[in-house]
Amino acid sequence: MSIQQVKLAGVLTSPIISEKSATVADTSNQFVFKVTKSATKLQVKNAVELMFDVKVDSVRVLNVKGKVKRFGRSLGKRSDWKKAYVKLQSGYSIELATA
Repeated sequence: MSIQQVKLAGVLTSPIISEKSATVADTSNQFVFKVTKSATKLQVKNAVELMFDVKVDSVRVLNVKGKVKRFGRSLGKRSDWKKAYVKLQSGYSIELATA
């Protein structure tokens, strides 16, 4: 395994399993992942193709702002994070339950 493949393996943090991501997966063959803050679209595409052995059609990346929460009398803030919507080419699929 090369150094570049090790770096790509660290790009994907976790899949996001929610009602919205399940709907998007069923209707338009898109899967949602939590990725590192510094990840680019090309890195996300290469990481998904490497890890799941599929062909990626497109990638949409968005920054999610952390919520401001109260802890007793003081205010705190959750950290910001990045989310990626990965659309696969037709004929490919990812089984997140077995991956």
